[in-house]
Amino acid sequence: MKAVVCPKYGPPDVLQIREFAKPVPKDHEILVKVLATTVTVADVRVRSFTVPRSVWLPARIALGIRKPKRPILGMELSGQVEAVGKAVKRFAKGDQIFAATLGDFGAYAEYKCLPEDGAVAMKPENISYEEAAAIPIGARTALYYLRKANVRNGQKVLIYGASGSVGTYAVQLAKYLGAHVTGVCSTKNVEMVKALGADEVIDYTKEKFASQGARFDVVFEAVNKSSFPDCMKALKNNGVYINVTEPFPNLRMIWTKMTSKKKLLLGQNAPETAEALEFLKNLVSAGRLKPVIDRRYPLEQIVEAHRYVDEGHKKGNVVIQIG
Repeated sequence: MKAVVCPKYGPPDVLQIREFAKPVPKDHEILVKVLATTVTVADVRVRSFTVPRSVWLPARIALGIRKPKRPILGMELSGQVEAVGKAVKRFAKGDQIFAATLGDFGAYAEYKCLPEDGAVAMKPENISYEEAAAIPIGARTALYYLRKANVRNGQKVLIYGASGSVGTYAVQLAKYLGAHVTGVCSTKNVEMVKALGADEVIDYTKEKFASQGARFDVVFEAVNKSSFPDCMKALKNNGVYINVTEPFPNLRMIWTKMTSKKKLLLGQNAPETAEALEFLKNLVSAGRLKPVIDRRYPLEQIVEAHRYVDEGHKKGNVVIQIG
């Protein structure tokens, strides 16, 4: 089978396509013929080893000291079950599935073995494989944090980075939960964010959200590009600040936690469970959640896809077509 490997840390050009033997599923595993995957910001960070300073050493130990321990990247996929282990009960050959592979990566390949009790679910029938592949990381992350913040009907939620992968899902999920949603994005993405259901959209190139005087129950930082003081200015005294990319608090965050009633939820991987994917699948099937696809690339153009995501301006998701 073909697979994309990252033999060392570096720019997109380090990625190579190589041949590997097709994997064989163990007793409780399914073998998936991968039809689509994505280039997430997480893939880019692992490839280039671009991580926050606060986690540099533990990340190096976890990901690989001199090169990636798991050289086949790819953190989400969709495809068809080609074979099942003898003890598998949840899936059968021919099933159309989508899955998160954040635990051990490996989605940049024509075939991937997955544990049947992992973050795997049947693909929504009303969307394509490409759209399904773009759900497990961004949508699951947004859902995890909105649930943890207990977002509910009537609350006011601001989402900074509303046009990205996590942000586009956060807008839709917060609306589903009954919140009044304000999205923050650049000029070119304003109409898209409105179309996703945002009640208000602020163009950060023209005005600062903190200068508007509005106060929010939740400030959701999806891209870690806003000013923390601005976020605190816009957050109610008992509100919740979410930052999905920053794993540890800085001094200002620690001081805020010590001197106010504001709650801070900082970056950590959402648990990989089938429950979250089933929930998201039902929303997609009901037309309440829609993946946003910016660009599609064949597997042979994985380097170009990574270059594009490196630029930091993608809308929603970038998909890789396989097979």
